[in-house]
Amino acid sequence: MNKQKLLIIGMVFPEPNSSAAGRRMLQLIQLFKETGYEITFASPAQDSEYEFDLELLAVQKAKISLNDESFDIFIQSLKPDIVLFDRFVIEEQFGWRVSKHCPVAIKILDTEDLHCLRLARQNAFKKKKEFTASDLFNDTAKREIASILRCDMSLIISDFEIKLLISEFKIDPSLLFYLPIFADTSLDFVPFNERKDFVFIGNFLHEPNWDAVQYLKSTIWPLIHKQLPDVSMFVYGAYPSQKVLELNHPKSNFHIMGRADNAAEVIKKTKIMLAPLRFGAGIKGKLIEAMEYGTPSVTTSIGAEGMHIDRLWNGFVTDNAEDFANHAIELYKNENLWRKAQENGLQLLEKRFAENLYKNVFIAMINGLKDNLTEHRNKNFIGQILQYHAMRSTEYMSRWIEAKNKKIPS
Repeated sequence: MNKQKLLIIGMVFPEPNSSAAGRRMLQLIQLFKETGYEITFASPAQDSEYEFDLELLAVQKAKISLNDESFDIFIQSLKPDIVLFDRFVIEEQFGWRVSKHCPVAIKILDTEDLHCLRLARQNAFKKKKEFTASDLFNDTAKREIASILRCDMSLIISDFEIKLLISEFKIDPSLLFYLPIFADTSLDFVPFNERKDFVFIGNFLHEPNWDAVQYLKSTIWPLIHKQLPDVSMFVYGAYPSQKVLELNHPKSNFHIMGRADNAAEVIKKTKIMLAPLRFGAGIKGKLIEAMEYGTPSVTTSIGAEGMHIDRLWNGFVTDNAEDFANHAIELYKNENLWRKAQENGLQLLEKRFAENLYKNVFIAMINGLKDNLTEHRNKNFIGQILQYHAMRSTEYMSRWIEAKNKKIPS
């Protein structure tokens, strides 16, 4: 019996040490690998020195091009049983080609986080206005929701976003599957008295992280530094720009460190993670990592969204800058409070982010789609309408770009 084939089309080749998105993608690869799939990972992105070596997992790597008929030849030759799109912009580019040449392939969208939600919150924040549900209905939402409807299943990492898609956008629950980032619950913790300092970690290409670091530097850290003058704040993150590096201020013990060679070593030796995120979406890889290494955290309601259970948290959640700083100081000084926060984090990992909570249900969902794909698609007739028009409008635009590119001399 031939192995089932999975094609993943990625925005970039996975970098699990650079972002939560990279870690998430690697987990999906491992999940399908353990289920027996033969996997090909294709992307139009350039290679990166930080990308994961897919050969270690016996995953085939392929370079593909945007707006190029070579992809048609590639996918007809591969004949995948499942195609997984890494974010809606990839589905927009390649989804119509997949449907045209492999019409019975199951199409799965991994949203990572809801881009329309993140963008709406970011725009509201910059306009200094309170975010409301009406902000969601932007052009990005029109594209993202259309992509969700064109696919057979969309993987959502936050249960908050599942509820939002159903309540605000009226998405049928049968098109959505809750699959968060998985966490390791078996790691050893460095004790309280062997730790020191505060840490923030996050990819600086991600706008919410850049804003959080500015907020830390200008507002929160001065309050903490005044009470703990001998303690340092270390900021780590991939792809720091010059404007990020310019926030480095050793005189106030505020240190911009750039990429962490080993994020685990950094987080597990630090006493507290600070994550004052003021907008964003999805769930936060940095806060899962903090729990994994027994490092309590102080974050905002945006940071903890889709992650806590009945307000249970491995530290404190507040949107007030003074309270944020005071809770950070309190956690730093009080070992009993710190230990309780650490215990809360372990509970959260076990109850919400353990792989065994989702793996079998996910595989059953995939098998159910295989057995009832036609019926499943017929129930999503709006998706078929959108697919019909995408096959024409998007295809013709792509063909036009393709023809134009051929006329340009190399």
